[in-house]
Amino acid sequence: MMTQVGTAVRTVALLDHADALIRAEAQVNRVLLGKQEAVRLAFTCMLAGGHLLIEDLPGMGKTTLAHALAVTLGLAIQRVQFTSDLLPSDIIGVSIYDRDAARFTFHPGPVFSQVLLADEINRATPKTQSALLEAMAEQQVTVDGTTHPLPSPFFVVATQNPVDLAGTFPLPDSQLDRFLLRIGIGYPDPAAEREMLGAQDRRDLVRQLLPMLDSERVLALRGQVGAIHVSPALVEYVQALLVASRRHPRITVGLSPRAGLALLSAARAAALLNRREFALPEDVQYAFPAVAGHRLVPSHDAGRSREELARELLASVPVD
Repeated sequence: MMTQVGTAVRTVALLDHADALIRAEAQVNRVLLGKQEAVRLAFTCMLAGGHLLIEDLPGMGKTTLAHALAVTLGLAIQRVQFTSDLLPSDIIGVSIYDRDAARFTFHPGPVFSQVLLADEINRATPKTQSALLEAMAEQQVTVDGTTHPLPSPFFVVATQNPVDLAGTFPLPDSQLDRFLLRIGIGYPDPAAEREMLGAQDRRDLVRQLLPMLDSERVLALRGQVGAIHVSPALVEYVQALLVASRRHPRITVGLSPRAGLALLSAARAAALLNRREFALPEDVQYAFPAVAGHRLVPSHDAGRSREELARELLASVPVD
């Protein structure tokens, strides 16, 4: 009897959180017209506790999505425009000598925010890009031997232009691996674009948004994601995808165990967004291209993009 009551309470809490998420997602979709999949994946990444990389051409709404997401979640956001002359201290902060106190005082940089928008991250040098590694992996930064914890929740949304554009530095694989998902936005469909052209400026719309959640509810939602049930059969399916990626003749470097954990986290988050207490193979398949695409290293003669290889892997591994 007590077990049934506990299950009922968890179900009510789950549905309450899911309803709040649906309202939040709908608000972001009113700003980023016709891009429901990109918005859903952004929420999936946030719920799973990972970081998001948005890669697309300029003017597609990458920055708009990041701002709309932060405002809707009720989280503080700071934006850093990455350039070739940006220094690591411009992101993390710097220790400055205080003559009156006769000691160095740490002045935090913009990374000390709940949402950090790293705009055009691949325009900065690899040294500056790597300054975010500890923050993204450990939710802390170390300066002059002292460790400083970052706010919670901490969520990095990085945007980048395609690497074939002038003045860009491709992110190293170690940096790419720190992003749970990589997504694109793409051109809107004709109806959405027509509505956008005749409507209010997107920046004005973002300024009019209201917080639908707050940091406490975001952390509670992440806790709910961790409680989503994953069956042994689903774990075996994820492992089969990992093994297939390592044996694929057109893939030089397959998926790591960390990628498998990322995939399970994203699948759990997708299940929560679908108002379920358990993850299904469909959740894994939904998240797989965004989780795996940027982690796969194609062979020189692959003749396929990373995303195409990810979809090929999905098609090659049956669901038992």
